[in-house]
Amino acid sequence: MQERKRLERSLGEDAEVAGMTEDLDTFFELAREGEAVNDDIGAGLKRLTARLEELETGMLLSGENDSKSAILTIHPGAGGTESQDWAEILLQMFLRWCERNNYQAEVTDRLEGEGAGIKSATVEINGENAYGLLQSEIGVHRLVRISPFDANARRHTSFASVFAIPQIDDDVNIDIKPDELKIDVFRASGAGGQHVNRTESAVRFTHLPTGIVVQCQNERSQHKNRASAMKQLRAKLYEFEMNKRRAAEKKLEDSKMEINFGSQIRSYVLAPYRMIKDHRTKLAIGDVDRVLDGDLGDLMHAFLVFKRTGKTAGDDKDLEE
Repeated sequence: MQERKRLERSLGEDAEVAGMTEDLDTFFELAREGEAVNDDIGAGLKRLTARLEELETGMLLSGENDSKSAILTIHPGAGGTESQDWAEILLQMFLRWCERNNYQAEVTDRLEGEGAGIKSATVEINGENAYGLLQSEIGVHRLVRISPFDANARRHTSFASVFAIPQIDDDVNIDIKPDELKIDVFRASGAGGQHVNRTESAVRFTHLPTGIVVQCQNERSQHKNRASAMKQLRAKLYEFEMNKRRAAEKKLEDSKMEINFGSQIRSYVLAPYRMIKDHRTKLAIGDVDRVLDGDLGDLMHAFLVFKRTGKTAGDDKDLEE
């Protein structure tokens, strides 16, 4: 059924592009006859170009796990409240991206920061191609702004890391032996009111052979938290095994760089000018608010093109560092 839906969607996309092209052909024919349809031609070309870029993005997702759902984690770098606030801004950006693209997102673990922001967050993002698209976000994100926490209104630089792994289907055999698993239950921390913190509903799994630790405290039910933690553990163990098999290749874990200056994949500059610059693809975007509101399509598309072809948006001038 999944394959049938995929093929039906492909046929629908083909018919959609054919229809848009036919409309443009009609407008060009009217223009040759002297009709004033230049605005219609411009609007049609813009729509067609945008749609073709969306379809190209889908075609570029050909990796083994690109079509899978994802588990996203966010951690602030050094810098205390400033970096923790930046980590929360990134979390909201990705949640808005999920809303814009009809992905189901659930924050399964969130550790509140001291005073503001977050110390960490884990999000399960369900939907086709979620992992393939979120690969573009793996790495260190740098923010330059006038700090709202600085009484002297000075400019600060903050860092936060983003990491994504694919969710593994139930039919993939990941053998987790009970005697290799340490299970801790505890009371959830942070916001939650009278319900979350009263019972030991939070769950932490430690896989003893690998040292992998996952936890979930989002749900009031310990049973639901156990199920979510097990899903995360299966995904991390799968990734662990894949990394061992492909030791000669550059693996996802290698992209976990030190969260500080010089290792960033992307800079978000809010002062003294406003610009977002991806340092891999050289793509620069001036509409910062649109991106922070979850419109990551251009950045993700540019990364997938760069990953496949090595082509960058080379005409853009580098930001002043």
